[in-house]
Amino acid sequence: MSQQASPRGTFLKIADALKAQIETDPGMEELPSLGDLTSDHGISRGVALRAFSVLKEQGLAEPVPGGRWRVVRAGQGYDRRTLVEQIADVISTDKLAVGDPFLSASVLSDRFGVSRPTVSKALDKLETAGLLSEGGQGKVRTVRALPGREERSQS
Repeated sequence: MSQQASPRGTFLKIADALKAQIETDPGMEELPSLGDLTSDHGISRGVALRAFSVLKEQGLAEPVPGGRWRVVRAGQGYDRRTLVEQIADVISTDKLAVGDPFLSASVLSDRFGVSRPTVSKALDKLETAGLLSEGGQGKVRTVRALPGREERSQS
């Protein structure tokens, strides 16, 4: 009878290997993708997810939108606000006033490291909330209101 590796504990071995990789590479910001783990280690997607869960329980990783996992290091903070909140904050940080043109979806996509469709959805929510004017193909969005204030432009 040939000896096969026991499936029990495989996810713990993968978690330990990832933990060692995190400790030896201080520049590592993101864990390998599920696809990379499954092909590199010959494991199922479920085993890889359980390994990620172990790292989450240990406070070494957290899931991010898009199915990826980010490395969490002691003393490092991440902005955990929604993208809508972060984009609304651009009005304040960039010192924009009512009537000023707002950044394009492409610029915001680069700034926040997310896709343009994701930014577009967030911008739609800010339009609905009345902070930005309606945008569109070739149409520049403008600031209609400042976050946390009731003053609105008349346009």
